[in-house]
Amino acid sequence: MKDALLYIVSSIVDNPSDVKVDESEENGIINFTLTLAPEDIGKVIGKEGKVIRAIRNVMKIPAIKQGKRINITIGEK
Repeated sequence: MKDALLYIVSSIVDNPSDVKVDESEENGIINFTLTLAPEDIGKVIGKEGKVIRAIRNVMKIPAIKQGKRINITIGEK
């Protein structure tokens, strides 16, 4: 799942080499933290949060198949 998230986000941003995904899991919840360049954060969030909401929905599919929940947060480099 980490590779899929990295691929999706890297395709959206202007600086794909600055994209970093950290993964941790606790209590059946997989936490992904995206670290992006400051100028790319707006592109990943999108207008009214539509892009990040769509990414979360797409990433929810494999998580549900594994019987887990997912959480994606965005941080600045």
